[in-house]
Amino acid sequence: MKNANEIKFLKNRSIIKFEGEDFLGEIGIDGRIFKALTLARISVGVISQQAIENGISILVHENDAEKAVACLIDEFEEERKSGKVSQIYSINNVSVIGFVAEDSNKVFAELARNNVFPLLLNQVAGENRVNIVVTSSQDEKTKNIIESEIFKKPKTVHLAIIGHGNVGKTLIQQVLESSEEIKRRKKIDLKVVAVANSKKIAFNKKGFDNNWTDEVLTAERPSNVEELINFSNENQLENLIVVDNTASKDFVKNYQALAENGFDLVSSNKIFNTLPIEEYRKLRYTLNKKNRRYLYETNVGAGLPLIDTIKLLHLSGENITRIKGVFSGTLSYVFNNFSLRDDKFSTIINEALEKGYTEPDPREDLSGNDVARKLLILARELDLINEFEDINIQNLVPESLLEVSKSEFLTRLEELDEEYQKIKENQEPGHVLRYVGDLHGDLQKDKGELDVKLISVPATSALGQLKGSDSIFEIYTESYGENPIVIMGAGAGAQVTARGVFGDILRLSETK
Repeated sequence: MKNANEIKFLKNRSIIKFEGEDFLGEIGIDGRIFKALTLARISVGVISQQAIENGISILVHENDAEKAVACLIDEFEEERKSGKVSQIYSINNVSVIGFVAEDSNKVFAELARNNVFPLLLNQVAGENRVNIVVTSSQDEKTKNIIESEIFKKPKTVHLAIIGHGNVGKTLIQQVLESSEEIKRRKKIDLKVVAVANSKKIAFNKKGFDNNWTDEVLTAERPSNVEELINFSNENQLENLIVVDNTASKDFVKNYQALAENGFDLVSSNKIFNTLPIEEYRKLRYTLNKKNRRYLYETNVGAGLPLIDTIKLLHLSGENITRIKGVFSGTLSYVFNNFSLRDDKFSTIINEALEKGYTEPDPREDLSGNDVARKLLILARELDLINEFEDINIQNLVPESLLEVSKSEFLTRLEELDEEYQKIKENQEPGHVLRYVGDLHGDLQKDKGELDVKLISVPATSALGQLKGSDSIFEIYTESYGENPIVIMGAGAGAQVTARGVFGDILRLSETK
């Protein structure tokens, strides 16, 4: 090698393996191997002894593999008859990567995190020189990881964006606009290599640019997780993150397979974290076993640092006694405006719909299920084993309108006006309406009490002073007593949510 730091990369190699019980350490074995192969005009690379496996491994060019196995079978015929050598065979399609590293353990940890486990390892301790052998299907990926670690080159992080609606589209634009700055400042090269909707998935190994929508439009591959896993394997992509920007009940079923196949997960989709507790725990077990991570800060509170704060408090041993607040930016907007203005309830709902604050069918917000999911996610962060069925939810939609079509519901919105006008007028003076989530009870037990309901609060209280579509979360702890930790800010909108998802991507990238 010309340069001591240069990486040696040899493709098209084969490992010849000896396996047997008693021949390890015998004087002259290595000499006989070299002699037999030299006479057969076969060049030998690394020789490695594995005491645990009772074996010796030799590296040759793959063109010589068959011939090497044949001549060594002849050379060790007596040992094979006596049983000292049980078998001699070749493993083809491997590559050798040689490098010098002061801290090779860090390199191996990074390789393992990317599901690369060398078939053969040979270290020269005094020189910090390492030779590893990997399958040719992982050699380019291995080389990229080693180069990033040794030469401190920008680390490439490959993103698969699932869902390119409001949040997904905004996120892709944010990544494309910031990528050069992030590469310069953080030495992280973010590449969006896959974009999918429910029907099609588009791939671009080099990373999509501003014309990504055209490529997605002409994509022909069906949108399924096998396509994504195969693409990442075929192209030997390292540092993989799947970003779920959907609200799909179906896509979350793929989280387990993605984690098992080397992907970290970022999600604004709340559904997985509210599935039955067995599935919730099964994924966490897999993540732990595979050294993968799953971040979902935007599941509750869009871009606010809420889940992180609760995790830190809980892990530090702080006893959280209650979490209460306005969890929905949509219903925050609705009741903040309805409480202060003389307009009808239906007028405010239509206004929120026009501004894009509500789901296309506002009943998804008015049902309280969205708030309930967020409350359950926070309960589970405290290791409570509540299920969705445990939540007491006040549905704001009258029974007569629950089953009708979306278009009919929107034409009959005025049927809600009379009831909500009465609720508003029957409040105490100086009070306003807020739709809140409330986790309370003895949170040191297995389950807490979860309520989602419309309440009346003093206009001067923290909840009462909420503006626009902001969310507010009050975290009560034993140490802080009656004074909660309050986190308040923008609780809705594609820009805010996409920025929160982007934050999770960067946090994962920096720890990779």
